[in-house]
Amino acid sequence: MRRSIKFLHPFLLAGVIACLVFNSSCTKEEFITDNSAGLEFSTDTLTFDTVFTARGSATRYFKIYNRHSKFIRIGRIWLEEEAQSFFRMNVDGIAGNEAMDVEIPPEDSIYIFFEVTVDPDDPVSMSPFVINDMVNFETNGNKQSVLLEAWGQNANYLPNRFSAGRQNLYTCNFNEWIWDDPKPYVLYGVLVIDSCTLVMPAGTQVYVHGGYGRTQEGDPYNDGVLYIFRNGKLKIEGTKESPVVIQGDRLEEQYQEISGQWGRIQLGPLSQGHVINYAEIKNGIIGLLVDSLAEATIKNTKIYNTSSSALAAYSSRIVAENCLFHSSGANNVTFVLGGNYSFSYCTLANYGTSTESLSASNFTCLDGNIPCNQPVAAPLNMTFRNSIIYGSSRDVIALADGVGEQDPSFFRYRFLNCIVRVDELLDEGGHPDFFENCDPCLNGDNDTRVFINPDSNDYHLDSLSIAIEMGKPIININQDLDGNDRDPDRPDAGCYERIN
Repeated sequence: MRRSIKFLHPFLLAGVIACLVFNSSCTKEEFITDNSAGLEFSTDTLTFDTVFTARGSATRYFKIYNRHSKFIRIGRIWLEEEAQSFFRMNVDGIAGNEAMDVEIPPEDSIYIFFEVTVDPDDPVSMSPFVINDMVNFETNGNKQSVLLEAWGQNANYLPNRFSAGRQNLYTCNFNEWIWDDPKPYVLYGVLVIDSCTLVMPAGTQVYVHGGYGRTQEGDPYNDGVLYIFRNGKLKIEGTKESPVVIQGDRLEEQYQEISGQWGRIQLGPLSQGHVINYAEIKNGIIGLLVDSLAEATIKNTKIYNTSSSALAAYSSRIVAENCLFHSSGANNVTFVLGGNYSFSYCTLANYGTSTESLSASNFTCLDGNIPCNQPVAAPLNMTFRNSIIYGSSRDVIALADGVGEQDPSFFRYRFLNCIVRVDELLDEGGHPDFFENCDPCLNGDNDTRVFINPDSNDYHLDSLSIAIEMGKPIININQDLDGNDRDPDRPDAGCYERIN
């Protein structure tokens, strides 16, 4: 017996050594099961910083760390877009859009690789300007994600390709910055213009990549914003044949009618000299925001399909001619805290909603409460001529006078040769004298013929429209939004002249 023990001893010793060298084969692997024990990544956004001028591929990677003292098992790793993803994934040598039960030893890491192939000659509907996906990780019920982004077109990315969620200031010493490159412009983040005139010539195509960002103080804001500061100016110089188009950067079929894809264009407080002519602004949260005491002239422009107002103005000055505002989640046009507004041959149309097409007030609430405990007021002077304010609501105009009889000069409005739709607005306690300031006007209802087909967003005049010959000639406005001549004696109301 003693000899057998001596005989076995070397093998036991070898086994001990083997266990020390190959610990995982001799010691039971302990896995973390706590769902609060997460993974750590070498980046939160994997960016493919190549802008392709021809078809090509690029590969990038990041590392996944297990900072814990036990093994961790990732139950599932997958691409959010799955089979539709532009990206191809390889997890620690295993290729595919999904990986299951991936293990990482204690205090260790693995690589995860991604490849993207881009052909900038493909149409934008096939190769978007900004290609995004999300790689998701599920560990013990805990989900984590890393953003993947690449650029699918050869375009001008502004402020730059890495500015999502950031605010960037551009100045040019009071000169002009002309966007005359034939390649499209893609706004990525928040672009602030100051001490500079931004000029968009005819035919400029602007695509805005929306999203959400946070200020340095941590406050949230809507990404995808063009902000013109006090000493900046915006000049949009489109033509009927080549309008300037500003829209979201997703052009696939399913995104065509989706509102709220990007933030807004904002003309900052006290800024002046803005001129917008033949522009088409669509699919934003707000199309155009004209801030306190700013001044703008808007002509021959369409702003539509917004999740909030197409045009919002705060105590500002706006001249608008031959403009179409339609399909808004809030009012087509909103005036807050007074201002001076002159609209001629404009169409405001909000269908499929109970929200008014036009809302105008001469006050705002500093405390944001209703009823208002801290109101502040400013004079409102508003004139609509030869215009149509219509929609599916029984009342398409909302008027709110916060001063009342204390000072009638704080709430002045006129509608001349206009088509409107009002009902309860005329009730006692509302504005029963409305038609004293809307003269001559025609008041329609649900059965009144106005547009060809609002359900298809066709706001040309129906052959039996009550807007035909409703207008009165206005000097220097001789054509409609389509470039058709207006009748010199009895023009139609709205942005379109009826052509028989």
